[in-house]
Formats: sequence, C-alpha cells, structure tokens
Amino acid sequence: MGRNGTSGKNTYLTIQALQRMPYYLQYLKRAKEEGRTNVSAASMAKELELNDVLVRKDVAAVSSTGGRPKAGFPVEELIADIEGYMGYHTTKEAVLVGAGSLGKALMRNEEFQMYGLRIVAAFDTRRSVIHKKINGIEVYSAAKLKEFCLKRNIQIGIITVPQGAAQTVADTMVDGGIQAIWNFALVKLHVKEGVLVQNEDLASSLAMLCQHLRLENEMRNSWLE
Repeated sequence: MGRNGTSGKNTYLTIQALQRMPYYLQYLKRAKEEGRTNVSAASMAKELELNDVLVRKDVAAVSSTGGRPKAGFPVEELIADIEGYMGYHTTKEAVLVGAGSLGKALMRNEEFQMYGLRIVAAFDTRRSVIHKKINGIEVYSAAKLKEFCLKRNIQIGIITVPQGAAQTVADTMVDGGIQAIWNFALVKLHVKEGVLVQNEDLASSLAMLCQHLRLENEMRNSWLE
C-alpha cells in the first residue's frame, strides 16, 4: 500500500481488520507526537490489548515497506499507508436525509472531514427546515434527492429518518446511484446486490449499557443484603 492509497498486493482486509485500523492509526499518531520513528507490532498489541500475531498480520497487509525484525514499522510511512488504504486522503461526498436532532448533530461533526467524508447536502420533508443551512449545509426538499444524487454522482447516503420512512429513502438513494448507505434508522433495509448498508443501532447499544448497569446494581445490592 502506497501513500496514494493503491496497493501492488491487491490486499483486501476483513471487516474486523478494517474496524481495527482506526485504533492502529490513533496509536501511531500518538507515537509520532512522542517523537518515535519506529514501532513494533508487539508494542501496538500490548497498548491496544490485542494479539500481537493478529496486529502484525493486519499491519503487514497495508504496509508499503514491511516491518523489520528489530526496528519494527516506520511510524510516518505506516500512518500514510493506513490513511491511504482507508481512503482518508480522498474526499467522498455524501448526502444526509432527515435533518432532525441526530441529522443536525452529524452535520455539525467536523471530524468527518478528517476521514475524507463531506456532507454536501441534506434533505427533509418538513417545510420548517427546507432551504435552511446547518453548519453551511443546505437542506433541500426530499423530492429533489434522486436528481441531486444523479447530478453530483453521490455514492454515499446517510439516513437519519424515522424507521417508517427509511426504506423509501433507501430506495430513492439507490435509484439515484448511491452505492453505500450509513443507516441510523432502527429498521432492516432491503437493497439490491452491490449496495452496502452499514447500520448504526443506537437503541441496541443503549440497551446493552442499561442492561450492564442493571446487572451491576443487582450484584452490588446482593452483596449488601
């Protein structure tokens, strides 16, 4: 993997490996700030509490130079390799549908730019928000979604609408040429083959947190009895 995001090895990482890459990147950037020029897979694994063989395999898959037995991996080059592989240097335009509280929060999130994602427009059905701008992003009528996506060749769509409207929005996005959907609606979307849907299940995550607190409180109370 070179600095331009291409790889002569044609490496394809598993979903699990892709999910680990941002953690490697954070570690490497901290190492760079500390003035370290090389890191070993073992040190990364220890810090991140991962298996060192797994880390070595992940990092070697994207490294353009490969690690050296004693010196490890060059920090700056590995940062560039990971960012290139993840596409952080290539800005990808996205549209968002559903300019409610969650949609507005996402539009105000400046960190997306760091990862190569730029929300260029939002869409909604409510007259109260149409034609307004949120963090410089204009909100258009949902009726213009397909036309806008086709005209701008948009490939990423973000759904933050109520679950009852999510499938219709997804269908319109796909008709407009969108190839990847980031779905925040609590519903399973059905899309044609070749379109990726990444679900963010906030309700389930919250339920897991609440369940953990309930079990912890029950255990603590049983000790006090």
